[in-house]
Amino acid sequence: MASTLAHRRTLRAALSLVPIAALAACSLTSTDDPAAPPSTSASAGASSSTPGTVTLVTHDSFALADGLLEDFTASTGITVEVVQPGDAGTLVNQLVLTKDAPLGDAVFGIDNAFASRALDEGVLAPYTSAAPAAGDAATHALPGDDEGALTAVDYGDVCLNVDHAWFDEHDVPEPETLDDLLDPQYEDLLVVPNPVTSSPGFAFLLTTVAASSDGWQDYWQGLVDNGLKVADGWSDAYFTDFSGGGGDGPRPIVLSYASSPPSTVPEGGTEPTTGALLGTCFRQVEYAGVLANAQNPSGAQQLIDFLLSDAVQADIPGSMYMYPVSTAVELPQEWQQWAPLAEQPFEVAPDEIAAERDTWLEQWSDTVIG
Repeated sequence: MASTLAHRRTLRAALSLVPIAALAACSLTSTDDPAAPPSTSASAGASSSTPGTVTLVTHDSFALADGLLEDFTASTGITVEVVQPGDAGTLVNQLVLTKDAPLGDAVFGIDNAFASRALDEGVLAPYTSAAPAAGDAATHALPGDDEGALTAVDYGDVCLNVDHAWFDEHDVPEPETLDDLLDPQYEDLLVVPNPVTSSPGFAFLLTTVAASSDGWQDYWQGLVDNGLKVADGWSDAYFTDFSGGGGDGPRPIVLSYASSPPSTVPEGGTEPTTGALLGTCFRQVEYAGVLANAQNPSGAQQLIDFLLSDAVQADIPGSMYMYPVSTAVELPQEWQQWAPLAEQPFEVAPDEIAAERDTWLEQWSDTVIG
């Protein structure tokens, strides 16, 4: 997640090891996501790509099922090396700093909260995939990407999650809306990741900007007055502070993903122990692209096509806990039942994010941290 993340969202690869909630897009710092080594026989390396090698620069939460990248090599003759400089924010920062001598050939994991910066800095080369799922990817195209430098690969909703058992035990109704969280009956119950250090956290800040417009700072002050806790990253919030995250934390409301609940179905159970509040969601899209000045742009293009293949798209829910952009693959049954997407997620235009990001983060810090 992914950003992620989450993923970024972000858990993802760690979800194959622990049956807890999902992160889609990864975070802005490495503290926001569990370590997730890439599922590939190739080791991370520098940008010394050869014609028979393509280097993918991605975030720490990138993961695919064992054998998928090897299948790509078998069909193309191209070996994939994976470079993971950090989380989603670090990824974009590194792409900007190294754009004249890029770390690799292709990138995956730039999300819609950070994409405008990557485009403005010229770190990407235009490429339009001809893969079968390219049409589906186009429906998630980033507004303002006039040259088609970014290809959507997956998406998901950053939402508040609740611990059903806690609310049942304490005979408190579960909140449903953002405004509900200001009610005194939810005092000291909410934990969210810091938007300065977390991609999901930043997505939630964008949610409040979209929901409250000029009043978003007053809304956050109301959360602070009602006992809000801010964690450094998603994993701290979910695994330590959240009562439903496996760590028996004290807070039953946490920021996570709409795709998190299926992973909380207990062994032998039939229903998840947590639920997502679909009226509190921000839609997150993760993109891939060819890096400008890449040594192997042809290999990068083939890799992007591969990310849109049925094999990879079908693997994304289980490996990265995001929705695939392809409509040709079938979602896991538990996702169809327990991980619905929000019908009307909150949105903020990418150009507005680009123009206001630093100001919003500074204002948030002044309001919440002091």
